[in-house]
Amino acid sequence: MIDFKQKIAQQISKVANLPEEEIYGYIEVPTDEKMGDFAFPCFKLAKELKKAPQMIAQDLKEQMTFEEGLIKEINVVSGYLNFTIQSQSIAEIVLKEINEKKEHYGESTMGQGKNIVIDYSAPNIAKPFHIGHLRSTVIGGALYKIHKALGYHCIGINHLGDYGTQFGKLIEGYKLWGEEYNIEEDPINELTKIYIRINNLCKEDESVLEACRDNFKKLEEGDKYCTDLWTKFRELSLKEFQRVYDMLQIDFDSWNGEAFYADKMQEVVDILQQKNLLVPSEGAMVVDLSQKDMPPCIIEKTNGSTTYATRDLAAILYRARTYDFTKALYVTSYEQILHFRQIFETAKNLNLSEKYANGLVHVPFGMVQLKTGKMSTREGNIIKLEELLNEAISRVEEIMKEKNPDLENREEIAKKIGIGAVIFNDLYNSRIKDEIFDWDTMLNFNGETGPYMQYIYVRTKSLLEKAGYIPNIQEIDFSKLSDEASMKVVKQIYNFGDSLKQAAEKYEPYIIARYLIGLAQAFSSFYNANKILGEEKVIQDARLYLTYATGIVLKIGAELLGIQMPDRM
Repeated sequence: MIDFKQKIAQQISKVANLPEEEIYGYIEVPTDEKMGDFAFPCFKLAKELKKAPQMIAQDLKEQMTFEEGLIKEINVVSGYLNFTIQSQSIAEIVLKEINEKKEHYGESTMGQGKNIVIDYSAPNIAKPFHIGHLRSTVIGGALYKIHKALGYHCIGINHLGDYGTQFGKLIEGYKLWGEEYNIEEDPINELTKIYIRINNLCKEDESVLEACRDNFKKLEEGDKYCTDLWTKFRELSLKEFQRVYDMLQIDFDSWNGEAFYADKMQEVVDILQQKNLLVPSEGAMVVDLSQKDMPPCIIEKTNGSTTYATRDLAAILYRARTYDFTKALYVTSYEQILHFRQIFETAKNLNLSEKYANGLVHVPFGMVQLKTGKMSTREGNIIKLEELLNEAISRVEEIMKEKNPDLENREEIAKKIGIGAVIFNDLYNSRIKDEIFDWDTMLNFNGETGPYMQYIYVRTKSLLEKAGYIPNIQEIDFSKLSDEASMKVVKQIYNFGDSLKQAAEKYEPYIIARYLIGLAQAFSSFYNANKILGEEKVIQDARLYLTYATGIVLKIGAELLGIQMPDRM
């Protein structure tokens, strides 16, 4: 597809004698459509060209030449150079590209030959898979799909929380009260009860906490009793988690959790020791990061057991060697920003090449909180993700019973809408923002929501079904799409590829979510402004093909976010 920004950048670069790539980065899409389709801020060149922006804009306008039928007009406004694309030209380019690429529209090869590791979800075994895990799971899943669409080879890793002192606690609790709980029948709930109970006992009795720490040390050393119990907890937990992953349609290429690195941590310790970077601190062994204005990175605790940091560093070494990554993304809450700063800084000392050290990226997100405050497994005030998803499906089904009681496959459709609503709600705002969990917000079926976007998609399907055909692209008269409402849809569709690239560059799935609402709203305006069926055939065909194109892009975008589209509602 023609990249209009590139065409504009080429001309400005030629006239101003400046790098095309630099010019390309300055070109914007005006917030006010009346200002044109693209704008170039000439004040960016004022220093280099030693002229006023208004004068630069005027000079550029007079000297630029474009191929016929591409640019409708160029205007100078307050030091900006505004470009309006020829409507017939953009409509033809966009719809022919849709016809050629169909469900692969917007894809690119920009990531070809590059491996990207994405570490996401990572729940703790033997604990409930709750709403707090939703964000990492769906943000990571979306980033995986977005990067894959851009040609990257993606490796999705579920770095399970399957190691650490909490398992020493759980083992101790099971030793004390295991016979009182049926963990085979209801593993997560029963193990959670044990964990809350032992945690409370640890607060009261320091000797119990010491016994828990000793259990973890034994686990690290391969003690059979502790290892067998840990394996049982892990297998039961994964079986429970898989149900939620199936509902969210989330897959992983690796389930290597923290425990996988148990025999790989010594190398990290050895390298740091060889470089004289390990220093004692209050009985622990740490890497001093004071020169980087950070607290020390703890590598070994006072009792000699390892830390999250040790395991994360071992994981970096393993992933660099195994996957040869261009980038390794870590999708976790912003509470871990300092942790990953410490890890990435320490990793520079592990004999990693510059490529790997520079490819480490933390992708932080805000917390999901209850109206009453922060969730905690220790306190037991959590909302389980499976229950949340089932509740969303149930509520949608009730609405559908009322509005469309004769709808076939209602249960399957409710599943797509309910789960889609939860995912879309989570991804609609910038990931860094905190999210207060509220049923009313989560399942609002009006406005800028997942169900609204799905409803517009269903409308496109319904129109094509009523027409009984998809027009032949060779017979489309693109001039019939020159009205404002049609062009708004065309331009939205044109911008899809750019939205994909921006979402990947900024690690922000919300860019796609916002894009989809913009396209859905543009189509709704187009539908209200234009009669699609029953018009003269040449007009009907043009509008019907635009309807078909809209449906394709809505579906592609939704699937990148992990949302399935229903054919009916």
